[in-house]
Amino acid sequence: MGQIILLGSQKGGCGKSTLAVNIAGWLVHQGKDVMLVDADPQGSSARWAQDRQEQEMLKHIPHVQASGNINQTLKDLAARYDYVVADTAGRDSRELRTGMVIADVLLSPSRPSQYDLDTLPHLTEVFLQAQDLNPNLKGYLVLNMCPTNPVIKEADEAKSYLAEFPEFGVATSLIYDRKAFRDCISEGKTIFEWKDAKAKAEISALMEEVFRG
Repeated sequence: MGQIILLGSQKGGCGKSTLAVNIAGWLVHQGKDVMLVDADPQGSSARWAQDRQEQEMLKHIPHVQASGNINQTLKDLAARYDYVVADTAGRDSRELRTGMVIADVLLSPSRPSQYDLDTLPHLTEVFLQAQDLNPNLKGYLVLNMCPTNPVIKEADEAKSYLAEFPEFGVATSLIYDRKAFRDCISEGKTIFEWKDAKAKAEISALMEEVFRG
């Protein structure tokens, strides 16, 4: 069985779909067979994958869209692929809850803002309910879209707040709000087909952390 990586959060606008496609990109660059599942009604990941398909020189990343109870869909795909990366909506959704029952890893990105951080107690409840059914589920909180200005200490403050949720691992790797992430998405590319070394290093460091503990 392949591994299922689920991306979910309780708030939109936290760069979840961008993170999902770049995780898929990292895995493809490691030589893995990857399926991208867009389980968010907004369809951002699916649109990106369609844009990508039009560019023959880019490595193909297959994708499907799914909604409702995605448990069986993810299970079936995990039997055929090394990794399944599933992008769910930025809210408490049926897709998030049913996905967690079968997933190996939940990655929950959050901007380092109070509005985002305020959603974590509810996410923790949902996560613990899923762990009752799926004791092997691991969860990681990821600070995403962090300000690049070193004067702004939001990310440091957010990190100390995340430590109050011991149910999750807290990724030490921060993902910053870089123009490169927006630019590569608009062209159907991943950051690994782009020219920003810092952005590549951030995604790589996060993945090393998640996969190698």
